[in-house]
Amino acid sequence: MTAETAATAESAADIRRTDRIRASELIGRGWLNTGGKQVTLEDLRGKIVILDFWTFCCINCLHVLDELRPLEERFHDVLVTVGVHSPKFEHEADPDALAAAVERYEIEHPVLDDPNLVTWQAYSARAWPTLVVIDPEGYIAASLSGEGHVAGLTSLVEGLAAEHETKGTLHRGDGPYVPPEPVSRTLRFPGKAVPVTRELGGEGSGVGNFLVADTGHHRIIELKDDLETVVRSWGTGEKGHADGEGSSEGNDAAQFTEPQGLTLLPTELAEQVGYDIVVADTVNHRLRGISTSTGAVTTLVGNGVQRLIDSERVTEAQADELGSLGTDPLSVSLSSPWDVLWSEKTQRVIVAMAGTHQIFAFDPATGELSIWAGTGLEGLSDGDAGEAWFAQTSGLAADAQGDIWIADSETSSLRVLRLGDGYGAAGEKGSPETPYVETIVGEGLFDFGFRDGDPAQARLQHPLGVAALPDGSVLVADTYNGAIRRFHGEHFAADGTTVPAEVSTVARGLKEPSDVLLDSDGATLLVVETNAHELVRIAIPEEYLTVDEGASQTQRPATAVAPGEFSLTVGFAAPTGQKLDDRWGDPTQLKISSSPENLILEGAGNSEGLERTLRLNTEVTEGVLHITARAAACDGAPGEEIPMHAACHLYQQDWGIPVTLEEGADTGLQLDLRGIR
Repeated sequence: MTAETAATAESAADIRRTDRIRASELIGRGWLNTGGKQVTLEDLRGKIVILDFWTFCCINCLHVLDELRPLEERFHDVLVTVGVHSPKFEHEADPDALAAAVERYEIEHPVLDDPNLVTWQAYSARAWPTLVVIDPEGYIAASLSGEGHVAGLTSLVEGLAAEHETKGTLHRGDGPYVPPEPVSRTLRFPGKAVPVTRELGGEGSGVGNFLVADTGHHRIIELKDDLETVVRSWGTGEKGHADGEGSSEGNDAAQFTEPQGLTLLPTELAEQVGYDIVVADTVNHRLRGISTSTGAVTTLVGNGVQRLIDSERVTEAQADELGSLGTDPLSVSLSSPWDVLWSEKTQRVIVAMAGTHQIFAFDPATGELSIWAGTGLEGLSDGDAGEAWFAQTSGLAADAQGDIWIADSETSSLRVLRLGDGYGAAGEKGSPETPYVETIVGEGLFDFGFRDGDPAQARLQHPLGVAALPDGSVLVADTYNGAIRRFHGEHFAADGTTVPAEVSTVARGLKEPSDVLLDSDGATLLVVETNAHELVRIAIPEEYLTVDEGASQTQRPATAVAPGEFSLTVGFAAPTGQKLDDRWGDPTQLKISSSPENLILEGAGNSEGLERTLRLNTEVTEGVLHITARAAACDGAPGEEIPMHAACHLYQQDWGIPVTLEEGADTGLQLDLRGIR
């Protein structure tokens, strides 16, 4: 062993606690990606194991999947990742839905199906995503919450490998992953679609066709009106990022990675900027442009680095503010843009930035990129655009007034950004009217269901698509309910009577519909049925269904806590080679609230530090504590000044912890943002 290797091993040992906790057995309903075999911890002895507690609705979990890929490749002979799928939504407990998600996201490690949260509870997981590192002897080495931990994980795995190589407890070789048999399909998990509404040129192209994000094939296609014939495509079919020239017949050299939303620009603007289609290239964290006449694919916005709230501005008061991000869009970081929409009213491309829970806008004519709504904090909170909270915005549509309707997936809600005359988020309009956000259907991060009727009582389940119809109603692709739902605001009937606002069901029994739009004939709907790998037409019924299968909340074990004074602490240990960034004050922050609001009598709100004393209401018997923790660390050695241009990292996690209030229960709670054992 070299001196450098020995030092790495010593460093890894130094940062771990002396108390050794044996890892719990992996228990669930079954396994995926193992060739049908069960996997035990004994089977994994001698390997470094990362347990990735995830759920397939969660954008942060999807980010972690991508963060882990290079780590898995680099340490393929000593590291085994095990995905522990612990569902948030009812639909995610369906084994067929899980199998489809494992295929869709091209997960190349074993996955334990944990629908009853047995293994989740054994490891005291409280948030998605949570990572637990197990050393080759079967002891827990680290527990991490949230995303952005790859640098720390790399140093930890290096240290564990060096330490256990020396001890003789490291076993190199293949892990238990068995790849599934490939399946050939025309479409593979299509995400979004838009109609071709103007002549685009190219043989076979024409009005009445559809542009489709063939997400699982990492390409964009033009599909004929029969919904089966591919006219042309842009993309190699392999994930990656590559621009390039093509022809009017398409482009088989460019590369995308899991593209989702797309929108068609008006003719004059397209001629001015040199591209017709704007694509949300989701996993590449970019917006791309496609010229249908030349086939050229270009990068419009994004440097490919995932965006986080600026680590130099970690307090809520200093979070990303509305306004322009400049006119050099290729220098700006994005985070999982999920949908894009050309807005006639604003003359901009509106962007659902799922990864930061915000609404952005891009002006193709000037290159200006702006933040239009959302603080970047995850949740459901209405009000002025700059104060609103979103949660994984995934679908966009504009109504006749130009307002923007939003499918806010993680809060299972339908929301609307009312623009009025004050739509200029960068301030150029100068209108006194401030854009604001209004929730039409939805309650919060952990509330969902399948219920029609009064919008205030109606429930959705993780919707991904939305469409505004000419009659003023709005359709929702209610993805996890497998349904198309309809919201119609208060209106007058033919006889002049007032009809109250209501939610109804247009169709159900679909396989994860992720988008819906009105067909060219105006009498049918076109649905992107993602897990059926196809686009389907549905007749608009003369009468809509009224369904009430109830309202639900995410079912997780509740933690018993004592009423009265209650302490909350979030543990954070900066990775080796990093230190807390205290150049602008305390680089840590807690934001705490509760449902119901009166669960916390004192101590709620936002403040610096990772410790807080609360006073819990003795008259409330149960509820949910909502906790957001942040910490900023930069590359540098302890005791040394951080260089001016050092790379900095923001660690953040949101917890929603169900609690019951019981006399004699625990008077404190310890959470780990990044804890090393």
